[in-house]
Amino acid sequence: MTVLVLSMTVVQAVFAGAEAPFPGEQSSWHGYLQYTFPVDGRTCYVVLPKTPAAGKPWIWRARFWGHEPQTDLALLEKGFHVVYCDVAGLFGNPQAVKHWDAFYAFLTEQHGFARKPALEGMSRGGLIIYNWAAKNPDKVACIYADAPVCDIRSWPGGKGKGNGNPPEWEACLKAYGITEQEAATFTGNPIDHLEPIAKARIPLLHVCGGADMDVPVAENTAILAERYRALGGSITLIIKEGCAHHPHSLVDPTPIVDFVLKHTGQAGADLLAQP
Repeated sequence: MTVLVLSMTVVQAVFAGAEAPFPGEQSSWHGYLQYTFPVDGRTCYVVLPKTPAAGKPWIWRARFWGHEPQTDLALLEKGFHVVYCDVAGLFGNPQAVKHWDAFYAFLTEQHGFARKPALEGMSRGGLIIYNWAAKNPDKVACIYADAPVCDIRSWPGGKGKGNGNPPEWEACLKAYGITEQEAATFTGNPIDHLEPIAKARIPLLHVCGGADMDVPVAENTAILAERYRALGGSITLIIKEGCAHHPHSLVDPTPIVDFVLKHTGQAGADLLAQP
């Protein structure tokens, strides 16, 4: 997706009155001010709403920045910040979790963001949102996962009925420092450490294609949902019958937006803070 980079003078003129700037490059993302800068050696984005909502709620996007952005745009209109920390190539491994820890600290401690964001993970982004939430259950308001990878053996491993991806599987094994044989009994997947998330009563929403053969529902979301409910957790499933892995999200993102607003305490609230 093309991002228009504007001169400093133009950006400041267009977004006059915006909050104190973040470091790094300024650009326009769908008409909103975006900052791009490194944190802990990883590229990060922060997109500012025109008027921040009270308490600075935010949604934390994982992977595929800008793809099917309708939920992010709707929340920007509600005063949410939208953020991203690029941990591509790490498949949600412990190193990726540490990078996210650093970005979370930066946003909450230096910029006053809400202590509990909504997490949003598309496809392989499911790995990092769940692995980070399992380590930080007290720092998550809710999770929206879209056709998420919940078990690396399904994708990219292709050890079930799914298509798999051999080059990505090799990269994934390397990222975790395990062999293919060790992967058979690997317990570092989202489906394996749901207990802290359930104990924290974090609500989940999964939007999936019923005909997805890249990240099959039966090998990912269905297993996670069964285990989460057995632990007493709450999960809502929206299954798009006949839909493959793409397109992600919903044409009308209202159910997703309402879920995020409800569980970040913003539903029915006077969202926009007074200047």
